[in-house]
Amino acid sequence: MALLSLSEARWVAGSLRPLRRLCDGGWLREADVDLCLRPLHPTLRLNRVFAQVEARRWVAEDMLALELRCNGNAQHWRAGQHVQLYLEQNGVRHGRSYSLTSVAADGRIEIAIKRQPDGRLSNLLLDHLAVGQVIELGQAFGEFTWPQEQGAVLLMAAGSGITPLFGLLRDALARGFTAPVTLLHQVRRQGQQAFAEELQVLAARHANFQVHWLFSGEGDRLSAERLAALPGDHLRVCGPRGFVEQACGWWHDAGRGSSLQSESFSPLPMLAETAAGEVRLRFARSRQRVSGSSNASLLEQAEAAGLRPAHGCRQGICTSCTCLLLAGSVRDLRSGELFAEPNQPIRLCVSAPHGDVEIDL
Repeated sequence: MALLSLSEARWVAGSLRPLRRLCDGGWLREADVDLCLRPLHPTLRLNRVFAQVEARRWVAEDMLALELRCNGNAQHWRAGQHVQLYLEQNGVRHGRSYSLTSVAADGRIEIAIKRQPDGRLSNLLLDHLAVGQVIELGQAFGEFTWPQEQGAVLLMAAGSGITPLFGLLRDALARGFTAPVTLLHQVRRQGQQAFAEELQVLAARHANFQVHWLFSGEGDRLSAERLAALPGDHLRVCGPRGFVEQACGWWHDAGRGSSLQSESFSPLPMLAETAAGEVRLRFARSRQRVSGSSNASLLEQAEAAGLRPAHGCRQGICTSCTCLLLAGSVRDLRSGELFAEPNQPIRLCVSAPHGDVEIDL
């Protein structure tokens, strides 16, 4: 049983700076400190972000919103960013990236998870993650922001692409944004409009906001004519890559300007494999040297060597597997671009060695 409440644990987390300095200086091991902190409360850690599930609610027939309350280590998070959620299953640690749909000063956040028919982690979270359970999160990342300049804002989403945009919208309207805002959300069928009730309440409460839904399964799809009728000086768009590219192409063709931000949750297509060559891989921190292939990702080859690098999407979308390239060059498996600048970050899941390489792993 925890000795502290979560509110008390958050207060304690704010007073741990001396211990952090001792760990940074090598006087203490962070893992040992965390082991001593855990009995006080399951979420309490020196630097890592842990959160307790406080509520679950279905916001569409295939999407669940989770309200979580973090320990005191979630710093400067913003709605619209992404966090990596980690959960262990059968001894294997899985991670997936989810958008922050709300962030409160008391450590409460909300994320929304869409059911994927073959999703290993999403179905586990939707069907088995219970109120009161503790999970680990990565630090928030992402550059999606609300426009700083005045002007009408057009938000375009497809499927779960609604989640970061909804977070930005909630925050902007709560801060008193008064310029026109239009949200266009494309889903396959009725019942999949995430946060529909709350969006309708926002539209009734804020005269400057309107929401529209498209049902692609009923033949109701985007068109340049439909989009031309929507107001917008600033565009924010999120969804599958094809949807995002179509929306951005329309925006540029219409001469609407450069105030555009986009995010896609589907990866660029991988290039066709070239003839594989044998290379030498050195994992510096693990002090391992192994033979490798120029065609396989560094993530796959590190795992084959018995290492367990942090990772999430395995598609080059999240940043969980970011690692420093110490020497050699790598090839981006999506674009074919070569990168050889030492001491710079690379994503292991979409980087293949182009010759012998050394990485900080």
